[in-house]
Amino acid sequence: MQVALHVGAQFTDDDRLIRSLGKNTEMLRARGIEVPPPSFYRRPLRDLLNQAKDSSLPPGTREALLDDLSRGGSPDRMVLSNSHFFGVPKQAIRQGQFYPRASERLQQLVELLHSEDIEIFLAIRDPATFLPALLDGTPEESLDELTGGTVPLSLRWSELVMRIRQTLPNAPVTVWCNEDTPLIWEEVMREMAGLDPTVVLEGGNDLLKNIMSQEGLSRFKDYVDSHPGMTEMQKRRVVAAFLDKFALEEELEEELDIPGWSEDLIDTLTEAYDEDVFQIERIPGVTLITP
Repeated sequence: MQVALHVGAQFTDDDRLIRSLGKNTEMLRARGIEVPPPSFYRRPLRDLLNQAKDSSLPPGTREALLDDLSRGGSPDRMVLSNSHFFGVPKQAIRQGQFYPRASERLQQLVELLHSEDIEIFLAIRDPATFLPALLDGTPEESLDELTGGTVPLSLRWSELVMRIRQTLPNAPVTVWCNEDTPLIWEEVMREMAGLDPTVVLEGGNDLLKNIMSQEGLSRFKDYVDSHPGMTEMQKRRVVAAFLDKFALEEELEEELDIPGWSEDLIDTLTEAYDEDVFQIERIPGVTLITP
């Protein structure tokens, strides 16, 4: 059985991805794809991984877990999502790295499932906006306290992706930028489910509901309905055009309120991020979804 694991990052889609996929549960199940509700597995999986660190698990643990998740069926693919899989937000940055526990957690998962037929899905975010969101979502009072003194300009998502590839060399890794998600949402959903590009999914426009006016969203849906058979690239152009005219600007603005940060530093962080994305695209075994 294939296991598609969406590992975050935190403060990207806020569980909207798995909720959108969940709108297609019956159709996906008919195709051998199971998308269990996160409440079925997040705590049990975390507890099992923690238990496995200290002692061997009882016989049948894996089988019982998978049986619960598949609801007694025999799916070909299981889709799981947990943005905290690599650690809670206050553990997200240490030793100059994003998610230093990533390799440990992935190895524990492989040992638990007795399988290397795993695919990893990761959304990344510009550190210029990710770090303020991280600080805002934790009790720490300063960025230095939160990151253990990590220099923001030293952080690279490509370093995390390389560690994932080194830990699971046979596992494909799919990456996308959080900034691009309005344009690629349905494609990300299909990739996680392992579906062909022609499959239409419920929830493919869910992200637009938060960033586009009601008038714009209504016109967009009418346009898409009147132009069946659009390619993925054509649909992206249409989304971009409607966002250009009907986007809710207040929903697109990012709060970058960190003491001591200058405009020059923010620009430099974003430039480094853009270069980092280019480096990720060149890593063997990695697929970068772009508009």
